[in-house]
Amino acid sequence: MDINNQIAENINNPHELERIFRKDPEAFEKSFTYVWEQNPDSQVLAVWYERLHFKETANTENASLLQKDFLLMGILATLAGLSTRIIMYFVELEVIAPINLAFGILPFIAAYFVYNNTPKKSVVYTLVSLFLVSALYINLLPLEYTDSIILTYLHLPIFLWVLLGLAFTGNKYGIGSKRLAYLKFNGEFAILYATMAISGMLLTALTMQLFTFVGINIEEFYFKNVVLFGAAALSVVATYLVSRNLKLAKNIAPYIAKIFSPLVLATLLVYLVTVIWVGKSPFLDRDFLLSFNGILLIVLAVTIFSITESGADKTKNISDYINFSLIVLALIIDSVALSAIVFRLSSYGITPNRLAVLGVNILIWVNLIWIMFAYFRFLQNKTGPSTIQDAVTKYLPVYGLWAAFVVVIFPLIF
Repeated sequence: MDINNQIAENINNPHELERIFRKDPEAFEKSFTYVWEQNPDSQVLAVWYERLHFKETANTENASLLQKDFLLMGILATLAGLSTRIIMYFVELEVIAPINLAFGILPFIAAYFVYNNTPKKSVVYTLVSLFLVSALYINLLPLEYTDSIILTYLHLPIFLWVLLGLAFTGNKYGIGSKRLAYLKFNGEFAILYATMAISGMLLTALTMQLFTFVGINIEEFYFKNVVLFGAAALSVVATYLVSRNLKLAKNIAPYIAKIFSPLVLATLLVYLVTVIWVGKSPFLDRDFLLSFNGILLIVLAVTIFSITESGADKTKNISDYINFSLIVLALIIDSVALSAIVFRLSSYGITPNRLAVLGVNILIWVNLIWIMFAYFRFLQNKTGPSTIQDAVTKYLPVYGLWAAFVVVIFPLIF
């Protein structure tokens, strides 16, 4: 049947019109004008006319704000790149620790968030003071790699990540939906940054090859300056693009969540069965216990990413059951890891590493229990998805507090 006739016959059937449009948008748009001229009184076609021919009214004020936003992004990206290169110079001289590279990037992303959110002065003062105190404290520690110092270096990024969350949420730091938006931002940021980084690596490889053809080796210079500068600046650019609602990351993130969750679940089940089959024990093998904890963190990250990308849809689907299975599996892994850590503490005594791993596992265990019960009630139709999201978002400050405790206290007591 001719598409003109299809549209004409389904003027009062919006669902069928949508189906025809999706089947061949270009043909639909070409034929629509004729049908619209023949039926100018149709309200349904009037809506379709606006949909197909709508043009945003020029807004000088919005355009000005966009230009300012873009200019700020450019300035912050440049500052991030320069700061990171300067910090790397002192790291190479072994004057400061490599963890200082975090201060070449995160404060500038925080500054971009503050510019967009315009939080209260108390929030701004808190952010500035905590960033400064963190940088000062970490550089007052001895430049040595003892267990307590290494733990401080490992936990500082967690604390700064939570601090970045405060900059993102601004005055709404206590609202669950805003914290959830921060988690969604992280997922979309990671996808976009990885995509752009791959493009950057291809450009780097091409540049290296081109200069090799003319007999010039620029590898050391290029990596120390261009690549390092670009990697830092790119973080601010990615922040800007995600904040401007770039559709690439937002459209692909839910699909990645749906694809990776079952893959992780299947891989983990096969891995655990293999572990039991070969008789590996986290109670006796320290390296295996560490890998167990690494798996736990990956599962927790995938689960939280999947939950944040599920949105506010109240209808249950297969992804929810996969997420619930992942949570239960993660809880089993964490329980085994906790038992192994307690066994090693009682058998071999207290060390900074064992105490830190024990603390992290207890925090994750409590969080998983909360998420599991919230999910179970959701699957029983007793609550909506907001309870699951609350179990994730309300617990975030706890991780930040624990990280701050390890960063400040461990170097003092060990």
